[in-house]
Amino acid sequence: MDLKKNNMCGINGFYSLSSFISDHVISKMNLAISHRGPDSNGIWSDKKSGIFFGHSRLSIIDLSAAGNQPMKSNSGRFILTYNGEIYNHLEIRKELEESSSNIKWKGNSDTETLLEAIDFWGIEKTLNKIQGMFAFGLWDQKKRCLILARDRIGEKPLYFGWQGKGNNKTFLFGSELKALKAHPEFSPKINRNAIALQLRHNYIPAPHSIYKDIYKLQL
Repeated sequence: MDLKKNNMCGINGFYSLSSFISDHVISKMNLAISHRGPDSNGIWSDKKSGIFFGHSRLSIIDLSAAGNQPMKSNSGRFILTYNGEIYNHLEIRKELEESSSNIKWKGNSDTETLLEAIDFWGIEKTLNKIQGMFAFGLWDQKKRCLILARDRIGEKPLYFGWQGKGNNKTFLFGSELKALKAHPEFSPKINRNAIALQLRHNYIPAPHSIYKDIYKLQL
């Protein structure tokens, strides 16, 4: 199978205020989906905010290290872990260059294009402008806000949900359930309603998943 044609990268992350969480956990989640991105594996964390991002990269547009993720915007405000392809990213780049003299590109990846577009226009306007297939997690360091998004067709998968209790309560997200299962707070409780949906439709429709309290991001 040609992975390049299937354009598979893997994203994962979590939010937790537990003082016992380290980068080892996000690295373990990354390892669980390393088959999605053999070219590089990256992690980023802000332990004070309790946010951790991971990424398994399959290089498509920019093959250099300038396209590695998680990626930080030039302003330092946004951190992005992203899977997909923005088909009109060159047009978006040109529009950004015509709108701002402060744009300084580090590479040629559509990841950087997406990130700088969000920094310049904001998340809603950027999502209305871009064309492609994608799923991503975005951390806004200014507003201390986590944003998850998928493309309009839902070609790229994204699972999420709360796990754990008390001080260990954790919000997880990832391209595959394998990534979520690698977190120590994940509880593999079967969603019995999802079994009924599987029998009825021959698949489990969004927002449900096979696990309790874990969901697929709806379009």
